[in-house]
Amino acid sequence: MQTEVKDAQKEGLIQELFKIGAHFGYSRSSRHASTKPFIFGFKNKTAIIDLEKTIEMLEAAKEFAREVGRTKKILLLVGSKNEAKKIIKSIAESAGLPYVTERWIGGTLTNFKEIRKRVERMEDLRAKSEKGELSVYTKKERGMIAKELRDLEHYFDGIVGLNRLPGAVFVIDADREEISVAEAKKVKTPVISLCNSDCNVSQIEYPIVANDSAITSISFFTKQIVEAYKEGLAAAPEEPKKEEDKIADKKEA
Repeated sequence: MQTEVKDAQKEGLIQELFKIGAHFGYSRSSRHASTKPFIFGFKNKTAIIDLEKTIEMLEAAKEFAREVGRTKKILLLVGSKNEAKKIIKSIAESAGLPYVTERWIGGTLTNFKEIRKRVERMEDLRAKSEKGELSVYTKKERGMIAKELRDLEHYFDGIVGLNRLPGAVFVIDADREEISVAEAKKVKTPVISLCNSDCNVSQIEYPIVANDSAITSISFFTKQIVEAYKEGLAAAPEEPKKEEDKIADKKEA
């Protein structure tokens, strides 16, 4: 009976993936050799992705995302291609997760301390601006500071919450985001990635071979990974209370 339910669920998921165009790969000439096992065939020279294998990869990636959540590590979302920017930003912000949707700044992971200094500079300028503390500067100086703040916010606003190295990085299109993938590898941070048929999936710990250009596909897979991460967070064991917290609880009682 359980097998039948699983089969029915898989069939329903396959139909959903067809509807969002997850099965569309790229042309035969642009296919990366590492994706060959995940290609069902070709239609009009376009690769058709084997969605049953996509589902298997998705389940493995979701289980890992849950574990990242259960251990209360940070999940960083990365997607700078035009089709992914708004989706990544919206989903990340709704889940309280850090994200990168502009050009990846070299050293974001491999030179983390320096990047944090830039983030802290941004937060300091923003706080001073909100408190009116920049009024002591000349008009020209305020203009220069305002420009600096805009530039900092453009590149670093999404990673304010990245106060330590992430436990995993979720990437849209590993080929496009090759620098972030390479940095994650250097700091030994596992990568989950939505990859189309042109990506080298052999370098990704948790690849999900599917359409990485269609907005519907990007949205679906990003939500799946983030929801799995949130499930893990919800199941995470409570941290033991600190001694001062215990004393405060006794006083309230």
